[in-house]
This record gives sequence, C-alpha cells and structure tokens, in this order.
Amino acid sequence: MEHQLAPAGDWRSWVIMGGRGAGKTRAGAEWVRSQVEGARPLDPGIKKRIALVGETYDQVRDVMVFGDSGILSCSPPDRRPTWKATERKLIWPNGAQAQVFSAHDPEGLRGPQFDAAWVDEMAKWKKARETWDMLQFALRLGEVPQVCVTTTPRNVGVLKELLTLPSTVVTRAPTEANRANLAASFLEEVRSRYDGTRLGRQELDGVLLADAEGALWTTEMMQTARIETAPVLDRVVVALDPAVSSGTGADECGIVVVGAQTDGPPQDWRACVLADCTVQGVGPSGWARAAIAAMDQYGAERLVAEVNQGGQLVEEVLRQVDPLVPYRAVHASRGKAARAEPVAALYEQGRVRHVRGLGDLEEQMCLMTPRGYEGQGSPDRVDALVWALHDLMIAPAAAYRRPRIRSL
Repeated sequence: MEHQLAPAGDWRSWVIMGGRGAGKTRAGAEWVRSQVEGARPLDPGIKKRIALVGETYDQVRDVMVFGDSGILSCSPPDRRPTWKATERKLIWPNGAQAQVFSAHDPEGLRGPQFDAAWVDEMAKWKKARETWDMLQFALRLGEVPQVCVTTTPRNVGVLKELLTLPSTVVTRAPTEANRANLAASFLEEVRSRYDGTRLGRQELDGVLLADAEGALWTTEMMQTARIETAPVLDRVVVALDPAVSSGTGADECGIVVVGAQTDGPPQDWRACVLADCTVQGVGPSGWARAAIAAMDQYGAERLVAEVNQGGQLVEEVLRQVDPLVPYRAVHASRGKAARAEPVAALYEQGRVRHVRGLGDLEEQMCLMTPRGYEGQGSPDRVDALVWALHDLMIAPAAAYRRPRIRSL
C-alpha cells in the first residue's frame, strides 16, 4: 500500500502515522529489510547497523522482531536473521545487525552508533524526548543516517516537533487502509463505538489531535466525559452562534444541543451535550432552519442566540422560519475565554457529559485557552456550547443562590 512505501528524497526521518491495524508495523519491518538486505542473501545492503527502539524490550521483541508483521515473519528463509537473545540482537546472513533498545532506558543508547533506526509507537513512550534525543546522537554512521517512525499519533511534544522539521517526511493512513487483513467484525465494532469521537479520529483515522498549552479542556477530559446513552433530561436548549457571512470560506454557524438534569440544588445539576448541528456557508435562512430543525429533533424548549453581530436581524430571520419559536437573545459582554472558563469548571467537576459524534466540537474545545482560541478561524461551536451551558446551568444557579429580599 502507498502509505507503507518509503518516500523518495533525502529525508532523515520518515513518520508513518496511522490508525490501529493500518499496517504500520509491517511497513517498518519491510523498510528495515530494504536497508540491510542486498541483491543476494550474502550481499551487503545499504545499511549495516540498525537500532530497534520500542517502549520496552519485550514489546520490541514480541512486536517488531517476532510479531505477525515483524522482521522475522517478513523475511524469506534464505535472508532471515538470527535472534541472539542474550545480546538482544538480530544478525543477518550478510553480517548486518539490529540491536534492541527500550524507551524506558534512554541511557542505553549512549555509546552505540548506527546508520539507521526503526522506532515504534514513540507517541506513547513515557520518556519519549529523552530517548529520541539519545537516538539522534547515536545515528552517526554512513552518509545519510535515517530513521523510520511508526506510530499512532498522540499529542506529545517530541512528535509534534519532529513533524515540523524540514528533514521529516510523513505518510498517513486510517485503519481501513488495511481492511483486507483485518476482521470485518473488528472494523464494524470499533467504528460503531468510536466513529465521530476524538479518540476515534486519533486511534482509527491516524489524525494528530493537538491540545493547546494550558487548554481549558483536554483530550483526557473529553474521554472521561463520554457516555453511550444520554440520560433523561429536564430541560433541553439549542444554542446558536450566528455567522455574519456566507458562501465558501465563511465562518461556521455554531449550533449545539445541550440538555440538563436540574432537580435539587445547583451542585447536583448535571448536563449532557446531545448534538453538534453546526453548519457553514448556508446564509441566514440556512442556519435559522438548521437551528429550528435541531429544536424539533431534540424537543428543545428554547433557542438561545448570541446577537452581538447580528442584533435584531437574528430574531427576525428565526421568526421568518418559525414565528412562535421560544427565543432568548444573549449579548457577549466579556471575551470568549472569560465566558468559557466557568463552563470548563463544570467539566472539571464531572458535571457535563458528551454523547458520541462530537469530534469537531471537542477539537475546538481543546484549543481554547485562557489567552483565547489558538485554532484557525473562530470557535463558533465552542461559543454555542458555552451559551447553552450558561443558560442551563450557570445563570439559573446564580439566580438560585442570590439572596431573596423579603417584603415587610
């Protein structure tokens, strides 16, 4: 498959980012073979000294060396290397060698030297930066030392920095790229459970999802918040962050559906984000119809809309679609980050849950920081979410706690 073929050119690092089961291990094993094997079994190859680096020694041995897609399984009998367990080495018939290293012991790479390396699942190493740095000093033999990195992407600094280097080339593939070698039931099960989630985009689509430094929400928080089925809810609202432009390249119009359980005192209230119905490039009548359709679909009792940019026009457009729509206009008197912080606190307290299918919304959330939004464009989905949770949880709780003046 194309993502398993080494790119042409004078690169130093080739990063293969793919979903689970996308064929990354086979690609790494075949690349090592292409480097050490010659035209005939005893002929020298391009490289002679290889480092094999994984999270632990056992994982290197069980996956990269002896695994179903590992080096030994991929090698024909006349070229198959010999495994020397006491030395943690593979030795080929032509004299080439591959030595095994663990990312738990970065100092183990101090001293040896290599002309190539295969690094597996770097994004999950606890000592990723230290190990990677030590490996760079060890790659000092030959004219063009190279490293192949096979990994499911995760938001770790050393991987993000590696991807920005001009000497790095990248290939990507989702899990489905290797469909022919995977059980159909596996694909059906994981897609049904994780499709449309941040975890699914990372583990199945091979997409690197970045959390901004100091983000108000994190990927871990999103995974903790996820539930399979929404609970019974007392109130449901649709929040709308209207777009003032339309057509190609226009901002999105954030439309988010949120419900809440509000029995008892405010500290017992819980919320659940039900849907992200955001639209783009549809014009005012388009987003108005989409918002009201979301109300009908989820039985919402109110539509909340920010009117800082659209003013009275927002209500007029909505009432052209439904003259009786229960509507509340809200005005932003503070910046986006300041409005978002009390909502983020609800997540930290474990009081907001997400159903599946909110990956785009969650990605925006993980790029919102106290300094502002660090993604591209405007966080329209987050704005709509924030308005919905203010209407359902924060504003009513403030009114609940406000002391009442008793008349004389």
